[in-house]
Amino acid sequence: MVFERVLVANRGEIAVRVIRALHELGIEAVAVYSTADSEALHVRLADQAVCIGPPAAGESYLRIPSVVAAAVTTGCEAVHPGYGFLAENPAFARACADNDLVFVGPSPEVMERLGDKASAKAEMRAADVPLVPGTAGSAPLEEIREAAEAIGFPVMLKATAGGGGKGMRLVDYPDGLDDAFAAAAAEAEAAFGDGALYLEKVVAPARHVEIQVLCDRHGNVLTLGERECSIQRRHQKLVEESPSPALSPETREEMETAVERACRTLGYEGAGTFEFLLGLEGEPYFIEVNCRLQVEHPVTEMLTGVDIVREQVRIAAGESLAVTGRAPRRGHAIEIRINAEDPARGFVPSPGVVERFRPPLGPGVRVDTAVEDGTTVPPYYDSLIAKLIVSDDDRPAAIERALRALRELEVTGIPTTRELALDVLGSDGFRSGAYSTGYLEEMEAHLPSLRPA
Repeated sequence: MVFERVLVANRGEIAVRVIRALHELGIEAVAVYSTADSEALHVRLADQAVCIGPPAAGESYLRIPSVVAAAVTTGCEAVHPGYGFLAENPAFARACADNDLVFVGPSPEVMERLGDKASAKAEMRAADVPLVPGTAGSAPLEEIREAAEAIGFPVMLKATAGGGGKGMRLVDYPDGLDDAFAAAAAEAEAAFGDGALYLEKVVAPARHVEIQVLCDRHGNVLTLGERECSIQRRHQKLVEESPSPALSPETREEMETAVERACRTLGYEGAGTFEFLLGLEGEPYFIEVNCRLQVEHPVTEMLTGVDIVREQVRIAAGESLAVTGRAPRRGHAIEIRINAEDPARGFVPSPGVVERFRPPLGPGVRVDTAVEDGTTVPPYYDSLIAKLIVSDDDRPAAIERALRALRELEVTGIPTTRELALDVLGSDGFRSGAYSTGYLEEMEAHLPSLRPA
């Protein structure tokens, strides 16, 4: 047995996903929950559950002492952080180690090096991974101004400690740089406690493509192909697919080789995702590493047959990867995020009670969710309520299967992004495969679900 008991330091669909994987490995799962989640599915599925605070994440799911205490008092040997919350927090990983708990993920030292985006770029540069032109790291305004003049506008200011679109500003012309710098720095300071910024050349139009990797502590590396993540709204992914319609076999192998080289240079351990932008000619540029499980990991699981969560747990227990190099892949997979948001009202969150939830069934269909009839979607957390993942022999067949499954999906009681997903997957632009990260913005006037009621 890998471990006997593992604490799941998360909530919602990802907590359910991890608990199921632990049970399949014969491991007891301990859940944590806020008072808002006392009736949640992940609490009921776990073998034990510990309340760690009131609804606000800062007083519950983000409180390191409370989460660690829950693991220690229930006799856990390891902690799986899922994604979000404390998943990429080096202080949490250290607190786990200080209490003889195995953190299911990379070491805190690697997370620190890669969590700072400027530092991550330096690591990638050393590993000969292609980078977007820009400053070598965080820089003062004067240095950023000089770099912008050298590489040309438009440029993007980014927070070195950032993520999720915070601390980012697009600057089209030189006279807007100073104000954008001040605004981005202030937002980054408020969001991350660190106002440092760096500069990158804007690659536009661009596609967002990421490489999934698994690495064990014995130096073995397995790359599991790419995920196309260009259907986004304000840097938040809505639809992902694999393989990417934009990648040639040569570029795919170039990217996977670069990622494998970087993992060996870093001494990376666990699951990770290396994110890239693709330029107009399909040239890849590294942008960041996510040192955790991704929301969209099921796309890769459907394509490769590899259970990434189970592999995370095995790696954390010191086991070796059974397969290395390039994971075999078959067919095409698509994931659609179903969020409790109202697209017709600017994607305003829509917490409330789900009166009826009926997931689609049939071959090649998977639904990851914590929602049931009567589930209350609280206003305190991320709006994701379900992920619909499909696979089929090729991309056209996968699109049709996704559309069929979306039409079968029933969610009543609150607005969701289901209709938007139907609009996007049924559009000519998506079907062509020739879309970029600006697709939703470009199509706003043409997608019925985005029009005010």
